[in-house]
Amino acid sequence: MTSLTAPVAATHPAIGARGRPRSEVARDRLPSAREALAACQLCSHRCGTDRRSGPAGLCHAGPEARFFSAQTEVADELELLPTFAVALSGCNFRCDFCITGESSWNPRAGLALDTRTMAAQAAKALERGARTVMILGGEPTIHLPALLELIAHLPNHATLVLKTNAALTAEARELLAGLPDVWLPDFKFGNDACARRLAGVPEYMDTLTSNIQWMGTPTAGGSLLVRHLVMPSHLECCTAPVIRWLATHLPTGQRRISLRQGYWPAWQARRHPELSRHLLAAEFEQAVGWAHESGLEVVP
Repeated sequence: MTSLTAPVAATHPAIGARGRPRSEVARDRLPSAREALAACQLCSHRCGTDRRSGPAGLCHAGPEARFFSAQTEVADELELLPTFAVALSGCNFRCDFCITGESSWNPRAGLALDTRTMAAQAAKALERGARTVMILGGEPTIHLPALLELIAHLPNHATLVLKTNAALTAEARELLAGLPDVWLPDFKFGNDACARRLAGVPEYMDTLTSNIQWMGTPTAGGSLLVRHLVMPSHLECCTAPVIRWLATHLPTGQRRISLRQGYWPAWQARRHPELSRHLLAAEFEQAVGWAHESGLEVVP
């Protein structure tokens, strides 16, 4: 169990074994990440479009990244707080209930990302008491060149958290292996039908489960903490299968879940009658009970 009084996973196992700083490894991988945009295969959509000259593909992202938020936050998992959180614009999912709505969907939202300036802001936040640096979105892995460039400029001692929807491909995994200290995948759905209907994502379960298992390996490096947003009327179809899968397929020391209860009918959630209300306290308590009964560590 991770202590709440010490930084999370402040080592880089996959890099330390080679004796190379994280910044150096990220910098070396940049050319490959930029080349990958020529026929993009970075996420499970595998659209194969050329993103080098402008917006393309299902995520509508081009070669340059933007961000819609960069600030120290205190509303995430306790062991990660305070965290300096950088939210990159644009996403490869289309979740109708997305709490950040257009800022997450639109890769043109916010401001252009200057990676050196952002890394300097993160370093100042760490000096002022932030314990971690979290990169999220939207979805950060669709912006791999900018993501690696930002990591290359971050202090090597920074505890890096990568929050992702975990729809990345083997090609993207290879470019990210060993860089985050904490993998924070968002396991949203417990079946393919809900994923397709609510987020426009095909073959969700195979992709998510494969990537989450990989994130727990020495190759991926760092530690694993799985998030799950408990949604109204989706306990049986989504929450219960997610809990069962984690309890069945992850090693004992990695069965850690962060159950989130902050659902509210944001963005376009009202397209779906069952999502047009707030989560009930009893529903969240049921989810927590199932997690404990399954032997998962429920992380506050």
